[in-house]
Amino acid sequence: MSVLNATQPSALTRISTLAVPRVSTSLAAASMSLVSLAPGLLPRSAVLQGVFSGLLVAVGLLVMWALSAIARKVTPERAKARFDERAWRLGAFGVAAAAIAIATFAAAGWQNSLRATMSAPSIGILYWTEAGCVAALTVLILGLMVAAMRKVLHRLGFARAVTTTALCVVGLHLAFGSINPAATVHTAASQSPVSERQKFLASGTASVRVYADLDSAPDASSRATLAVGELDRVGGFARSSVVVAIPTGSGWIDTHAVDGIEQRFGGNVSIVGQQYSAAPSWAAFLFQRSDAEESARALFTAVGAHIAAMPVTERPDLYLYGQSLGAVGGSAALSVENPVLPCDALWAGPPAGATVSDGVTVLANTSDPVVWWSPDLATQRPDLSRAVQDAPTPPWIPVVSFLQTSIDMLVSLDVPAGHGHRYGTQQGTELASCS
Repeated sequence: MSVLNATQPSALTRISTLAVPRVSTSLAAASMSLVSLAPGLLPRSAVLQGVFSGLLVAVGLLVMWALSAIARKVTPERAKARFDERAWRLGAFGVAAAAIAIATFAAAGWQNSLRATMSAPSIGILYWTEAGCVAALTVLILGLMVAAMRKVLHRLGFARAVTTTALCVVGLHLAFGSINPAATVHTAASQSPVSERQKFLASGTASVRVYADLDSAPDASSRATLAVGELDRVGGFARSSVVVAIPTGSGWIDTHAVDGIEQRFGGNVSIVGQQYSAAPSWAAFLFQRSDAEESARALFTAVGAHIAAMPVTERPDLYLYGQSLGAVGGSAALSVENPVLPCDALWAGPPAGATVSDGVTVLANTSDPVVWWSPDLATQRPDLSRAVQDAPTPPWIPVVSFLQTSIDMLVSLDVPAGHGHRYGTQQGTELASCS
């Protein structure tokens, strides 16, 4: 054996000299990775999984850093030194790595079970390699951002940092606070090549369809009057049934619902809707929910008043339909007195706890995050008593299920009809007959 070989350290020796994360770092990374890999409702891309995992790990590291800073001030030096020994670090790192590996294996099985149910391709090692790289990059970017902010705050000082932050908030408010979100999106929708009105009127083949968009009149009441007048002009009230369809936040009325309604009534039906917003449903749910409710009440009442004024023998049957935020608006419409009671009301994918469900037909998939999501999900099990199980249902875990469902909301429409927040022609065919 040469002198060179004799002095060369072994592989185990070199590994033992590598830096090992602190116990708190391993604990934070492992615990938040397990949260991010818990069972969800829908298949997700490797990028989305990686960003979600990286974001949670970064938050966990930040929280653990703050707790550790406090603990170091109250922990005796002897205990602190013992807890920071290399053996403790190695043990914590090994346990964390094993826990993450097991959680990843379980998550792969869960994701593939969802994908098999929803006719999506299965995932393998490449998926998790990409997700891991994206997660690490996310943690790195967020860590650099936090470090940069700390340096800026250190240089500015507390008083100047607070002043600068306040000025930024005021500037953002002045720049964006006075803009009417509905008007802004309304203009963009008006300039789009195909509006929701055009899509709705182009759907179906046999029904009479009338749609009042945001451009048609300045307020909900005026749009309702205009819609009823147009429906009367084109002979909509001469059909055997009239369905008042409450759109989603974007003004969208699902074409599957139109097809189902036509199948249900054999084409002898008219469908009328009016737009109250052009924002995405989640934005309208947060900021324009009252607009949805006002619009639904105005249209439903106006249609009911017109039918009530007709001779009894000529009155069509009245129905109410709403999907997602449209179900919220429809529930508000049912809460006010109407001169004509509807034969049935149908909600498709109603937001959790936001609709009236007694005496109405409800279509809900257990894999639909809209049906699950509400702030109460953090502490209470979701009510899935009226949902149809279309895919494996994950167990409810306090707080964790809320986080997982919040991420699933981003991909709720990226699945085939019958899963997630997508519903088929049963939105119309399951409307009940008048008693």
